[in-house]
Amino acid sequence: MPKRLHSFLLPFSLLSWVLLLLSALSHSGADAWLGSWPQWTTQLAQGAFVLSVFLYYRYQPSPLQGQSFVKLLRRLLQGPGLLALGCVLLHMLERAARTEAAFASNSLFFSSIYTINLGLFVIFLARTNYAWRALVLFRSSGRLQREWTVFELLLGATLLFRLVGVNPPDYIGIPIVVLLGLYGVYLSGHQKWVAYLSQRDKWNAVLLQAGLLFGVLVFVQYFRVTQADPQLIAPQPQYAFLLLTAFFSAFYALMGLLVTFFNMPIADIIEQRRNEILRLQRLTQIIQRGQTSAEVYNILLESAVQTVQAEAAWLDLDSAHAGADSTETSFYYNLLPEQASALRGLLKGHELPEGEFITNDLNLRFGSQGQPHAFSSLLQLPLRGLHYNYGILHLLKAEPHTFDREDLNILQTFTSQAVLSIENLELVRTSLENQRTQEELKIASQVQDSLIPKNLPTDNWFEISSHSLAAKEVGGDFYDFLHLPGRRLAVIIGDVSGKGVTAAFHMAQMKGIFHSLMQENPLAKTERDKFPVPSRFMTQANTALAHCLEKSSFITSSLYIIDYEQGGFVFARAGHCHTLYYHALREEVFYFESTGLGLGIIRNETYEKHIKNQFYDYSPGDVMVIYTDGIVEARGEGGAEYGEDRLKLRLEETYYQDADDIKSFILKDLNAFTHGYPIHDDQTLLVIKFKSAQPPL
Repeated sequence: MPKRLHSFLLPFSLLSWVLLLLSALSHSGADAWLGSWPQWTTQLAQGAFVLSVFLYYRYQPSPLQGQSFVKLLRRLLQGPGLLALGCVLLHMLERAARTEAAFASNSLFFSSIYTINLGLFVIFLARTNYAWRALVLFRSSGRLQREWTVFELLLGATLLFRLVGVNPPDYIGIPIVVLLGLYGVYLSGHQKWVAYLSQRDKWNAVLLQAGLLFGVLVFVQYFRVTQADPQLIAPQPQYAFLLLTAFFSAFYALMGLLVTFFNMPIADIIEQRRNEILRLQRLTQIIQRGQTSAEVYNILLESAVQTVQAEAAWLDLDSAHAGADSTETSFYYNLLPEQASALRGLLKGHELPEGEFITNDLNLRFGSQGQPHAFSSLLQLPLRGLHYNYGILHLLKAEPHTFDREDLNILQTFTSQAVLSIENLELVRTSLENQRTQEELKIASQVQDSLIPKNLPTDNWFEISSHSLAAKEVGGDFYDFLHLPGRRLAVIIGDVSGKGVTAAFHMAQMKGIFHSLMQENPLAKTERDKFPVPSRFMTQANTALAHCLEKSSFITSSLYIIDYEQGGFVFARAGHCHTLYYHALREEVFYFESTGLGLGIIRNETYEKHIKNQFYDYSPGDVMVIYTDGIVEARGEGGAEYGEDRLKLRLEETYYQDADDIKSFILKDLNAFTHGYPIHDDQTLLVIKFKSAQPPL
């Protein structure tokens, strides 16, 4: 409806009502100053007034906002209901006026009141009609909306024909009215809004609709009484129109009242189901709000009690699976812990058969033990997850035979949702812990990476190539280099037992010990004595680690001090892998078979007896391969290990190449051997080759 036309309807309806009033007055003794108006002018003015009022309310915004059904009915009663009250008051004024001689024969006065009441009645019908329309079409389909539009058109046409005096024969008119009534019954049955009312709202709706029906009946009674009033000169079609319109309004008000009233018996069930859904929603929202296991159990106990209207309850949890954030193993409702403990004692030895959860007479179940109990009905429901039993829910009622299978089905839904929430909370907690662990591992990996030498020592005497690969985010292998005065180089390699952050922490400790103990001793008498020999270093390192290394942990290590001036090296092995060596003059590849015990295995002064130094003179072209057990113990097909023999063969094939090429060849062969199999241990490989042309001293 265009806004311009809509704004036109209100003044047009007022004008048409004024014309209707003047026309009524012209037939009530005012012809002296109004003249005698034709009969059809009254019918035309009334038709225009009725049509404009109905169209005005037809194209107003819907009076129903959201689901405020009771508020809409209350507005109707306070609006059109007050109009009905005004009608009654005017009628009482009219009756009182008849007793006064001055007004007893004044048709103008009575016609004015009649016309005012007619206007009030039309407004009442229009507002009520489109309020009913909003309720009927609440969440309706497009088909129902079209059917209502057809009903409006047919009813409007019928009423207007009555108004203008077009009356078909009874054998046609009566069936039309009956069919319209049946059509109205069909439409009246579509009242989805009633299902959204609570029990209290339904009673309010019944009372409000009864009030509206009373308002319609007030108007009907008024026009029925005034129809035979000799002082009112109104056309007969007007009365037919008013009574037929009132009939349809009263009929629909009565249908709405009956639909609401007959929904009352199921209101409790609907309200109960609604509350069950709300409680389920609360349970499902707990995990989203990041609440605790204890809160889930409290919500479960509260929801279960309210749903089956239990008088007392308690929840026993399995402490092993109650939830990491739940310190309580029992929750109570309207029950003392002592009472629950007494019932637990009685229940022992009187377990229900598998699949049975309801006891409808506790005194009968317990037999003659003890005195009669305060509670007669008991429902026991286990909280079962996919892998664990989380506990048992107990619900109590004083009267016997008060739990049924429907209660059990509802509670099983609650407990299933509660268990799912608990398991989800555990998953979230585990996920957060894993996330924190991953962050810690990331930091540890960065720290460890910073501890591994990035720039290898470069010298005219030798060349070094290195490789390090952790089996996890962080590993326990380490190596380091340190230049010493007198053209010497200290090389250390080690392997901390275990993996992960702890191993990386001990690796950092070992590196700190290495740099600390290899510092110059100012009290030494000779230049060579200023720095510890490898065996002495291992003894001192063992003493230092004894205070910070876990009892179950140990470290294997080898320390090499290469002396360019002397053309040799000295090393000590603390339980580490044997050193692989190629001697260029003898053209021989072999392992140094030295002895030694890992650091931290023996934590007293006797450890020194288990560490020996070994001296060896190197020649130009010699190759030394130092590694951790992740190299020789790498597994391939069938669980076979790479082994020391295979590593020795690879060096025999490549000793003449430079250090980088030797390392690359060994790693290529190792990767081919372990292809498709995971790395089980950290891998570290150092290749040191003494250059064929040694610089002059």
